[in-house]
Amino acid sequence: MFTIYHNPRCKKSRAGLQYLREKGLPFQVVEYLKDPLTKEALHKLLQQLNLAPGEVVRKQEEMYRKELKGKQFSREEWIDILVESPKLLQRPIILKGHKAVVADPPENLDPLL
Repeated sequence: MFTIYHNPRCKKSRAGLQYLREKGLPFQVVEYLKDPLTKEALHKLLQQLNLAPGEVVRKQEEMYRKELKGKQFSREEWIDILVESPKLLQRPIILKGHKAVVADPPENLDPLL
């Protein structure tokens, strides 16, 4: 079973969801803007992605450009920022078992198949 952390308003996230459907893969959807990740869940997801928090930040978001760009944050500070502002999280993130990928482009999912 796959889990997709999804924002239905995002074209890239919808493309990831469509890719799962086209492959006929079983999945569950987590709309992380409606049901935000806890600090603990985000820590675990980052481990599964094998990425640092700063690597999953959407740098094209207005909030990032206006408030965060050029500033240095610790791992815990990034975690706090992402938990408070989940819109900054790259999407879609697709999880299977103990591994996860940022599925942009959707073909990034292929190593989990």
